[in-house]
Amino acid sequence: MKKAIRFKRKPLNINDITIIDDHKLRKAIIAAALGNAMEWFDFGVYGFLAYVLGQVFFPDASPSIQVVAALATFSVPFLVRPLGGLVFGVLGDKLGRQKILSVTIIIMSLSTFCIGLIPSYATIGIFAPLLLLLAKLAQGFSIGGEYSGAAIFVAEYSPDRKRGFMGSWLDFGSIAGFLVGAGLVVLLSSILGEVKFQDWGWRIPFLFALPLGLIGLYLRHALDETPAFQQHTDKLDNNERTNIANPPQMTFKEIFTKYWKSLFVCVGLVIITNVTYYMLLTYMPSYLSHNLHYRADHGVLIIIAIMIGMLFVQPMIGLISDKIGRRPFIVVGSFGLLVLAYPAFMMINSDVIGLIFIGLLILAVLLNCFTGVMASILPAIFPTSIRYSALAISFNISVLIAGATPTVAAWLVEASGDLYMPAYYLMVVAVVGLVTGLKMNETANKPLRGATPAASDRSEAKEILSDHFDSIEQKVEDIEQQIDTLKKQRQDLVDQHPKLD
Repeated sequence: MKKAIRFKRKPLNINDITIIDDHKLRKAIIAAALGNAMEWFDFGVYGFLAYVLGQVFFPDASPSIQVVAALATFSVPFLVRPLGGLVFGVLGDKLGRQKILSVTIIIMSLSTFCIGLIPSYATIGIFAPLLLLLAKLAQGFSIGGEYSGAAIFVAEYSPDRKRGFMGSWLDFGSIAGFLVGAGLVVLLSSILGEVKFQDWGWRIPFLFALPLGLIGLYLRHALDETPAFQQHTDKLDNNERTNIANPPQMTFKEIFTKYWKSLFVCVGLVIITNVTYYMLLTYMPSYLSHNLHYRADHGVLIIIAIMIGMLFVQPMIGLISDKIGRRPFIVVGSFGLLVLAYPAFMMINSDVIGLIFIGLLILAVLLNCFTGVMASILPAIFPTSIRYSALAISFNISVLIAGATPTVAAWLVEASGDLYMPAYYLMVVAVVGLVTGLKMNETANKPLRGATPAASDRSEAKEILSDHFDSIEQKVEDIEQQIDTLKKQRQDLVDQHPKLD
């Protein structure tokens, strides 16, 4: 029998720990967050303009059907997001994160800009909603690689002990983009008046996407590739590095077989986070104005106030997660959503402004529990070589489910006449989040999977190295105790047998 060859692993030393340049880290966060902000800028504008877009592009339908149709146009592009995730994910693992993120922001900004140029149904008939759908599909395709790539970009640039805090700024950008979009809608509608705003003023927010996209492209193009991806390419042998566009790749079957638990965690986290997100920030404005009959601008102002509060909570949760871990926030947030969703909607339906605000605030804080840690969890559960493709595909398949939330919620309320249907919807999703939180492994203060540790400076690198050696010593001690216990058990068995000694 041939004896297996054992290769001795080299001890980790101070030079193996990546020191992250603080200036480059800040630039990476701004560049990534800006693209994410633009994505949610469009979501915010679209969600708050659903009633106007319904009148512009679906004028022959009843008011209820107009809202559902406009929200359906919002949801349909999620069908192509997995395709975008597949294309950009594979390319991101081959060519690098920086190049792909430059492409996605170009497509995203141009498609959003084009929505502001589409003539109304009254002008070109059926071609108006078809062009709107085409623009939304282009958005969906680009967004398929945007969030996953941005989360990976920030995570691979971040020190291990600060990844939660740094990652939280990505969804800070989401909330800020949504807030700017909603605020712009309110500002323009108040300045122009309802008639002018519905006639042509609604186009202005979409046109803002082009200059925002150009700024984002400039910032992303000026950045270097992430340290983790550079390490990955450096490990390839000379032959592979000469053909870096075609490194050895895992098949999707191998990814599903080997990393099924990571895929499960990704799907669960994305569903709980994005269903809550779309319910609160995309569907609720229409719910308040259409179902509860508040003036559209009143509902918008309440949501804007809630979102401003979310901006302050978001980085705090990321910072605390670096101290106590990410899992507690997923578990507590999911359990809170399970038990508080119905009471929150009781307050929202109370017809008392103060209680409406508290009900929405409860949902917002619970949403912060997810958004504050998701961007730091997801990139950490896949190795560098497949991180972009595995995360982008699983993320966007999950978003495909979550993206139907505004449409399904609106339909459920219309079909049943029950204003508490959104609460039941959130309670069901909360169970998914709770199971995910209980099953996932903690990722806080650990290197990205398959990567060497990363530190802010050499002093922190020395601490990480010391902690690493302490961990090894503790594991060796635990193994020695297990060996002693096994020896005692063996001796007890030997003593009971006359022919063993």
